Amino acid sequence: MRIALASDHAAVAERQALAEACAKAGHEVADLGCAPGASVDYPDMAVRVAHAVANGDAERGILLCGTGIGVSIAANKVPGVRAALVHDEFTAEMSRRHNDANVLCMGARLLSVHAMQRLVERWLATPFEGGRHAGRVDKLRALDGGAGGCCGG
Repeated sequence: MRIALASDHAAVAERQALAEACAKAGHEVADLGCAPGASVDYPDMAVRVAHAVANGDAERGILLCGTGIGVSIAANKVPGVRAALVHDEFTAEMSRRHNDANVLCMGARLLSVHAMQRLVERWLATPFEGGRHAGRVDKLRALDGGAGGCCGG
């Protein structure tokens, strides 16, 4: 699987560890994050990964910042991205199974590298369930088009 990965300055070491683990598992990894020692704005890192996923350059994306909140908000501004902030294996699995999330967001100040590796493994291995969830994900896609494409807006 082609994976785009980035972080801001709060998660450089964690990003590098995840990139290595994903490559070791046989994935093609594009590390789009900042250089060690650089101070960057998390929206800039998030948009790199979000565009890579939305444009089809990557099948999935992984984003890290201090809490994961900032990168998830920024990534979800890009049409075609369904970024999910996860904290445990259940939320990682359900973000894929029910929401077809294509970008995983995590907080380096909240999770250990070992925990993040487990979440990435679970997230990458979990398929989208489809079925009754497909219509809901279609509604999310309709929101990308704006102008009230979903939910009576």
